[in-house]
Amino acid sequence: MTPSRLPEELRYTATHEWLRPDGDVVVVGITDHAQAELTDIVFVDLPKTLKDVAAAESVLVLESVKTVADVYAPVSGALVEVNAALQAKPGLVNVDPYGAGWLFKIRAKPGAATTPLLSATEYRGSIGEA
Repeated sequence: MTPSRLPEELRYTATHEWLRPDGDVVVVGITDHAQAELTDIVFVDLPKTLKDVAAAESVLVLESVKTVADVYAPVSGALVEVNAALQAKPGLVNVDPYGAGWLFKIRAKPGAATTPLLSATEYRGSIGEA
């Protein structure tokens, strides 16, 4: 098995989301490991409205040729943007999961609840790539 690409500067969740701070918001996507497990993503069911979300709440669903998978909010806050480009090109999640394939952005509430976050090293261990 080829090791997944895993940027050291990001934080990760046990449910395979990654987080990158971008000013006062957090950009969220799924890991290279997760997209490889899902295989070819053919549809991203983006939320129709921007709303408040709670940590560990399902925000959207990815559909692949193999299965469907929920993607969860790693932090409580306001959903402020979704990656609309994924409607026309859902495969961006497979091709560039840490770049053009990002999924949504959340503005965390001060003192917001988060799901447990892992370093790249900790995440590697959780997926058996230690």
